[in-house]
Amino acid sequence: MAEEQRAATYQPQEVEEKWYKIWEENGYFSSEINADGEPFCIVMPPPNVTGQLHMGHALDQTLQDVLTRWRRMQGRRTLWLPGTDHAGIATQAKVEEALAKEGISKYDIGREAFLERTWEWKDTYHARITKQVRKLGCSCDWEKERFTLDEGCSRAVREVFCELYDKGLIYRGSYIVNWCSHCQTTISDIEVEHKDHEGHLWHLRYPYTDGSGYIVVATTRPETIPGDTAVAVNPNDPRYADKIGKTVTIPVNGRELPIIADEYCDMEFGTGAVKITPCHDPNDFDIGQRHKLEQLNVIGRDGKMNEAAGKYAGMTTAECREAIIKDFTDMGMLEKITEINHSVGECYRCGTVVEPLVSPQWFVKMLPLAKPAIDKVNDGTIRFVPERFTKTYIGWMENIRDWCISRQLWWGHRIPVWYCADCGETIVAKDDPTCCPKCGGAHLDQDPDVLDTWFSSGLWPFSTLGWPDQTQLLKDFYPTSVLVTGYDIIFFWVARMIFSGLEQMDEHPFDDVFIHGIVRDELGRKMSKSLGNGVDPLEIIAQYGADSLRFMLMTGIAPGNDTRFKPERLEGARNFLNKLFNATRFALMNLEDYEEGRYPLQLTLADKWILERLRITAIGVNENMEKYELGEAARMIYDFSWDEFCDWYVEIAKARLYRGTPEERHTAQTVLATVLSHIMELLHPFTPFVTEDLWQKLPHNGETIMLAKYPNGVGMDAYEEEAQQMQQIMDCIRAIRNIRAEMGVQLGKKADVIFAAEPQLLDLVKTGESYIMSLASAASVTLEAAGFAAPAQSAKAHVRGIDIFLPLAGVIDIDKEIARIEKEIAACDADIARLSGKLNNESFIGKAPAAVVEKERNRLKECEDKRVSLVEHLQLFK
Repeated sequence: MAEEQRAATYQPQEVEEKWYKIWEENGYFSSEINADGEPFCIVMPPPNVTGQLHMGHALDQTLQDVLTRWRRMQGRRTLWLPGTDHAGIATQAKVEEALAKEGISKYDIGREAFLERTWEWKDTYHARITKQVRKLGCSCDWEKERFTLDEGCSRAVREVFCELYDKGLIYRGSYIVNWCSHCQTTISDIEVEHKDHEGHLWHLRYPYTDGSGYIVVATTRPETIPGDTAVAVNPNDPRYADKIGKTVTIPVNGRELPIIADEYCDMEFGTGAVKITPCHDPNDFDIGQRHKLEQLNVIGRDGKMNEAAGKYAGMTTAECREAIIKDFTDMGMLEKITEINHSVGECYRCGTVVEPLVSPQWFVKMLPLAKPAIDKVNDGTIRFVPERFTKTYIGWMENIRDWCISRQLWWGHRIPVWYCADCGETIVAKDDPTCCPKCGGAHLDQDPDVLDTWFSSGLWPFSTLGWPDQTQLLKDFYPTSVLVTGYDIIFFWVARMIFSGLEQMDEHPFDDVFIHGIVRDELGRKMSKSLGNGVDPLEIIAQYGADSLRFMLMTGIAPGNDTRFKPERLEGARNFLNKLFNATRFALMNLEDYEEGRYPLQLTLADKWILERLRITAIGVNENMEKYELGEAARMIYDFSWDEFCDWYVEIAKARLYRGTPEERHTAQTVLATVLSHIMELLHPFTPFVTEDLWQKLPHNGETIMLAKYPNGVGMDAYEEEAQQMQQIMDCIRAIRNIRAEMGVQLGKKADVIFAAEPQLLDLVKTGESYIMSLASAASVTLEAAGFAAPAQSAKAHVRGIDIFLPLAGVIDIDKEIARIEKEIAACDADIARLSGKLNNESFIGKAPAAVVEKERNRLKECEDKRVSLVEHLQLFK
């Protein structure tokens, strides 16, 4: 019995590993498949090599696999190119944590040994992440897998750096950067997460140097006061019109500062006067540049005050803040403190508050690169799906700042710049130099920094295809077809790929950018370690199978929108696949003697209906796939497979399969096998394992469903009129079922059914009589002319010109039913009287909350409607 039950349930663990191995060993993922087809290419957004498959990866990679498998089945020459990212900060942090557990640091073992350890770490975790991607069923071309630090990508990085440097688009300069004292490196503007914090606004007095009083400045960061080099006011602020040009003295260190005028100053914020610290605030840095102010760096890379901070040197910024406020208070220079809610920048990796510092770094000039990248989106060459993200992209690109590309790390692409110790020459080269080209000296020191991870990721669409070499792969597949990615990395990655592709290839990197949302928990919260609400896809795959997870992720989604992980949706996906599994088991049990073409087909109305619905479904699925409405495409397949094929056609076909003539049985077998095989083909991109396994058992052509032609409705016979006729018969059956349910007719109890209509509609009912007899539990079907008077004690329904009567005498206990209805009417009368009394009570209406009053009104309406329905039913029996 246990074995029989097991056979009746789809067991994904038994088939998924088997089929993936067969697919990979036979080269079905290769870009050489369909060699003459139109190219279709996706480059996989490379997951971090230290990472583990999470729900975001599962969604992202399922979307890509659905598109890739669909295009492959259309006959396109597909390349889904996989790869992983070296993830500079994240990977280095992991290795440093491992070293710390051994009681050592990276400085104890040195750079070379540290890099060796990191490569070992990479090899271990790379194997893990690629195994996880395979578990999900991804059909990427593993023979072309890339890594952002592999030899080819590293060569491309150097090539691009040197080209941009030669064009003057890469430069080194002292600039304000975001410094993470925990990660000990700069991070880009878009790697800073701004969060609202409750804080204070300190109003501090800076006395005029001439002794004529003081000006009050407002600041949220008193610890930066030792680095102040000016006080600024708005030139249009009448309060300070006569103060511009004067000087003030910083009370805690006695330095003199000029009062300058700058329109950046907000007259409504604080006192309208702000202290300017060019080295520790990006806006102050810009003001300092405009007014040629001194740059005074008072906070070190360790997050502590440095020697330039004077007596506050060695303190943390928090300690310094406290000490300075105490000093101002003791000197009588603290005006007041107000509460403020303000935005504070934090490192997206570790959450440490970011410190703006002026530091010598390498930068990319963005304005010359941004313009063509904006133009290619504005002119439609690159299309964002959904379109609303175009505005997000354009807005960011139009306000972009120069990109700081140097990172104070050891793991990553080391900057290809050397400094000659003999003459000071700076050497930028694609290959490591052995001597200085200026003086011939051999004492060369390479820049210790590495490039921002996103520098190499920005080259991904062409570096992975072989650039800078003009490979055949590059010629065949660049520009790529579509980039599939989350909205959270439009700035990190998408923008950089666009301007890098245009600059290096003189060609856009992809035609479409398909944006998806994130997977949230069932309460709509973002999944995170801190909330403990994360769901491990590998655990889900182990329990439910990859297909159930994939189908759950694909249904109910729309481009650009977030989706929620709900266990009941996962159960629903598994139930759907089990439904198809059992439908196939039923078909196979009835196909044992099937031989294609043995008899001429005698298609019935139901056969033509299901074939027409298959044709329409195939057309609709392809239309939605073209629009990246993958969720809608999956819904259409689900509705057709469950609601129309399994619930209707399979039941209709049973009569011919069990009791039909050989010709009738053969026709039912043919339609059953044809439709079921096409369902598997339509569904294959979404649920590849179960569809391959079942398709192989059904009559089919070809060695794998992966290379079967994707159904698109073209060339299929159309049966529009027959489908409409069958739909009306089905609506009649539904109406009869509804009457039976409302009247409490037992499931196994057969009842006579009378149809009254015009002759043409009666002919239609006659055609569908066998379906009505079996699917509506009809004891008999009687046809009467239109206008037929309803028999006594019968229930009635109307379906588009057809009156349907169900005589109830002898089918149900009439007296018992009358008593039940009268009892329910009496209960309704009591409820109506009680609710009416309450709602007519002025005291209740005046004191009760509006929501409570509205709820009672709705209950009264429900009771009144129910009473009307009960009275109508009662009249049937009297």
